[in-house]
Amino acid sequence: MRSYLSRRRFLRDMAAGLSAAALPRLAQAQSATEPPLTPGPSGRLGRHRVDEPVAVEVNARPLPSFDIRDRARTRFGALEYRSGLILTSSFFGFGGLSALRLDPKGERFIAVSDQGSWFTGRIVYRGREMVGLEDVEAAPLLGADGRPITATRGWYDSESLALDGSFAYVGLERVNQVLRYDFSKGFTRSRGEVVPLPPAARKLPTNKGLEALVFVPKVMPNGQPLAGTLIAFSERGLDANGNLIAFLVGGKTPGQFSVRRTENFDISDAVLLPSGALLILERKFSWLGGVGIRIRRLALSEIAPGALVDGPAIFNADLGNEIDNMEGIDAHVTAEGETVLTMISDDNFSLIQRNLLLQFTLVDD
Repeated sequence: MRSYLSRRRFLRDMAAGLSAAALPRLAQAQSATEPPLTPGPSGRLGRHRVDEPVAVEVNARPLPSFDIRDRARTRFGALEYRSGLILTSSFFGFGGLSALRLDPKGERFIAVSDQGSWFTGRIVYRGREMVGLEDVEAAPLLGADGRPITATRGWYDSESLALDGSFAYVGLERVNQVLRYDFSKGFTRSRGEVVPLPPAARKLPTNKGLEALVFVPKVMPNGQPLAGTLIAFSERGLDANGNLIAFLVGGKTPGQFSVRRTENFDISDAVLLPSGALLILERKFSWLGGVGIRIRRLALSEIAPGALVDGPAIFNADLGNEIDNMEGIDAHVTAEGETVLTMISDDNFSLIQRNLLLQFTLVDD
């Protein structure tokens, strides 16, 4: 049996992300966690829901290249392709992966499925390339009553995830709620508490609501006014000018702001880089144009109540590339100093979609 990280070490590592050197190590403020020690049996509340913690075997097939049209190509805008995996499993609840966060080494991960489930585990590398997943476990998201949120409230569409030390925030899109979990009280067995949100958040579209969460570390250089703020982005909640609505929750300057919407892209996730830049992962779909994804860079310093923020696209991909319904993004820094972006897709439990795990080096930060 593989040895697991101790809970004390997990909490220490998470807290390290909030140290005085937080900015060069922002990835630590959204680090993954140790797997639970004793997986239990599974049960079914619905077609793809998880009732009890259970160990999961995940198969991984490598994607040696990203460009279907030019297999030798590795550079895509500001990103350079490193490796990718197609993930499959016989476990009925595996899929719908909508958000993930990694530890500072890019190894241990925690993810949420849109069916109200946690997935934790470890990415296995050979050199710089991903080759598989190990120690994977699924567990239900619990409510304040200790029961799965899918059972007691019928809540699901868990689409977003942010970490702050030992606390995890999960956004539920269909009901536009955020739950906060204290992992020091049971890891993925901990109970979620509802986070108060601005009244406008409850008015977001039912299926285009809260889609991305980012927590700005409490300790930030240069007196960053957003330190200690949870940033919540809507997928396609639009303001009066057709731009994407987002919220600043908690912190010193709570309020609402907008992200300029262009080319019909919607927000699917976001990540704060060690440099202090904020990346938003976006996607679009049309019957004529097909599927497209892009990454835009926003300046954290420009975000404030009432602001309209915009930024350049640093990455674009379409069906000529190995993409799917890309819904999650995170970043970590390697021992060599490279910033690595990891993206994951939501297969919607569909036979014609895939669970993809992709990694790129951010060449131009």
